[in-house]
Amino acid sequence: MNVSVIIPCRNEERYIAECIDSVLACNYPHDKLEIIVIDGRSNDATRDIVKKIQKQHANIYLMDNPGQTTQWALNMGIKNASGDVIFILGAHAMMTGDYIGACVKILEEHPEVGCAGGLTENIYANGLSGIIGRAMSSRFGVGNAHFRTGTKSGYVDTVAFGAYRKQVFDTIGYFDEELVRNQDDEFSYRMIKNGYKIYLNTDIKLLYYTRSSFRSLFKQYFQYGYWKVYVNKKHKTITTWRQLVPALFVLFLFPGYLFSLGNVYIGFLYKLTLLLYLIIAIRSGLYKVDKVKELMQYVWACFILHISYGSGYLYGLLHFILLRKKPSDFSKKLTR
Repeated sequence: MNVSVIIPCRNEERYIAECIDSVLACNYPHDKLEIIVIDGRSNDATRDIVKKIQKQHANIYLMDNPGQTTQWALNMGIKNASGDVIFILGAHAMMTGDYIGACVKILEEHPEVGCAGGLTENIYANGLSGIIGRAMSSRFGVGNAHFRTGTKSGYVDTVAFGAYRKQVFDTIGYFDEELVRNQDDEFSYRMIKNGYKIYLNTDIKLLYYTRSSFRSLFKQYFQYGYWKVYVNKKHKTITTWRQLVPALFVLFLFPGYLFSLGNVYIGFLYKLTLLLYLIIAIRSGLYKVDKVKELMQYVWACFILHISYGSGYLYGLLHFILLRKKPSDFSKKLTR
């Protein structure tokens, strides 16, 4: 099968060369491979780096993305791709050697599968990003997001940076250009709704640079929660039930505190629940880190994951459902 790898990017001079090199290093024939970089008008050295690599590889193409958003870039790349299989890859991600071939093999052997992918393994820019990455790959931190936790191979509800059959886009359309976040989750939902399967092979993996600060992690997951509500509203359904858990946690945490002030029994149950949360978080962290300081950071990272997503989801309910507003301009700004 001919393969197209689409890489949306903007101001990624630190990562873009490593990302492209990882694709070129895959053990897949270069005469069946094209790499399409869609740049959102970077004002750093990103474009110059891509052009330099282009001089050595005729199968690399650079396109301009005036919309400067991921969903615009993805659709632009898909429409210009010549491959039978289209891989989506972030500029902060890197493929391992057998990734392309293994995904293509799944699609060849399983005609019911519209998208295949592997395990996302985090890599770290510093010590703190290492702790954040461990929280993002734990079941306590992100629930049953199998492409992060690696708990099973088989059919799943979504994967990160998947390999899609070109015919899937011809059948159900492209990525939703209104969505700044969750566009891949929304597309996965439409795929399954239209009869396609999504397959995760945990024996293959992608490497991904995680957020390197608690502040950027909070912003990222707040946006995930906020935009998830917009997806639910568009489809008039809850796409995955696990998305409700962080919102319920936030609802318990803050109103629960106020109620606990006026009733000794509610106060006892409130404190007992928080203690149970802390015990579970620490138990999860003991499998992930070795030092006491790292354990404290791990617990805090998990707390941020839950609070930020839950708060974003509740704000989305207020913004989209109760006030019936469209996405704000501020919410369309990506965080990094």
